[in-house]
Amino acid sequence: MGRLFLLYLSSKRIYLCATCEVHLSTYDDIESKAFQGRHGKAYLFRKVVNIMVGAVEKRMLRTGAHQVADIHCKSCQELLGWKYEIAYEEDQKYKEGKFILEKAKIKKAPGWE
Repeated sequence: MGRLFLLYLSSKRIYLCATCEVHLSTYDDIESKAFQGRHGKAYLFRKVVNIMVGAVEKRMLRTGAHQVADIHCKSCQELLGWKYEIAYEEDQKYKEGKFILEKAKIKKAPGWE
C-alpha cells in the first residue's frame, strides 16, 4: 500500500481528527462557526490538510443547492464533513473551495492556548 504522507501543522491551536488525532487545521483557518453539519454544529475552514476528497455531487443544503464532495481523514478514513465545490446562489459563492468540519468529528490538540 505504500507510506502514508501526513502534514503536521505548527500552531498553538490545532484541530485534530477526533478518531486518530491527525492534524486537520488551525484555529486561524476558521472562517465561521455558524454552520450545521449532519451531526450538529460545524465550522467553515479556509484550509484543511490530511484529507481525502470524494466525488462531487449536487446536494440541497439549508442555504440552497451546492455541489459538494465529502471529505475523509487520510489516516483513519473517518467522514469529517464536506468541501464546497460550487455554490449556485450568488450570496453563497464565498463558500466555494472551503471546507466544513463537523465539531463532533474534530477535537483540540493538547496544549491549546
